[in-house]
Amino acid sequence: MSTVREINLVLPEIEVYLASSSIDGQLVLNLRSTLVNPVVKVELVGRGFLRWIEEDNPELDYNNSMVYTNQAVYVSKDQTFHIEDICLDSGVHTFDFHFSFPPSIPSTFTSKIGCISYFFQGTCCSHQIVLVKEMFTVARNCCHGSVILRISLEKGIFCPGETIVLMTDIANRTCKYIRKVVFDVHCIVLYRGFSSRGEQHYLEDQSKVTRLEFQTDMAPFEAMRVTGALVLPKPMPVTSTLMENKIMAFRYELVGTSDLSCTTSTIMGRVPITIAATSEHFSVEQNTTTLHEMR
Repeated sequence: MSTVREINLVLPEIEVYLASSSIDGQLVLNLRSTLVNPVVKVELVGRGFLRWIEEDNPELDYNNSMVYTNQAVYVSKDQTFHIEDICLDSGVHTFDFHFSFPPSIPSTFTSKIGCISYFFQGTCCSHQIVLVKEMFTVARNCCHGSVILRISLEKGIFCPGETIVLMTDIANRTCKYIRKVVFDVHCIVLYRGFSSRGEQHYLEDQSKVTRLEFQTDMAPFEAMRVTGALVLPKPMPVTSTLMENKIMAFRYELVGTSDLSCTTSTIMGRVPITIAATSEHFSVEQNTTTLHEMR
């Protein structure tokens, strides 16, 4: 039977931590009997890992695939507690700890290809006994004419959890109806991996972060303005580069799309946006895009 009955990490009830922020917690150790010359410590670990498989030619009869992997360590800190009298008696012992996150760490992230995670690891060992981990977060053929879709934003930089207020002007210069306009925020992730031969390869993947739909029923040769708001999730990865994150980079676009009724034509407008960690990086510049689709 182990001398250690239970070991727990007690953390503040905070869901999201920002880079450069601090955290205070406690390691609570419950012993069945006296432990001589123990080592009790807490570690803060942050790391990323990715892996994907690509086939050189999926049409071949035989399997000829390549595995790409990469990994990075973003933070590795530990705090070892001083034990008086070289022993701990049976019962409950509490140890306070304090850590500060580095200013340049990437955001917590998980996908089918890779992940970035941060956790605390509490250890009490006399001969390598117990550990506990706590995860936390950081256009085509139709009738002649054109459609103009113009998306305007008050700014181009936003925080996770913030609301994006958008204004869209639509000029329908065709003989078709526009029934609906859809707005999506896309997260585009660029992964960098290496094969077993050390060959560097990149893979780009994207997903929809949030969506807003407008039912317009806009008649031919009409113009209209629609306004709306998209709420960003919290938490979410901040905009970054491969140089910053080492194994993956993040960028975002606000995409507006609309289909013309009874056709296969799609109108699309894109606005690049930046997701920043704090409001201190906000910009007051207006961000606008216009797309013309000629018929």
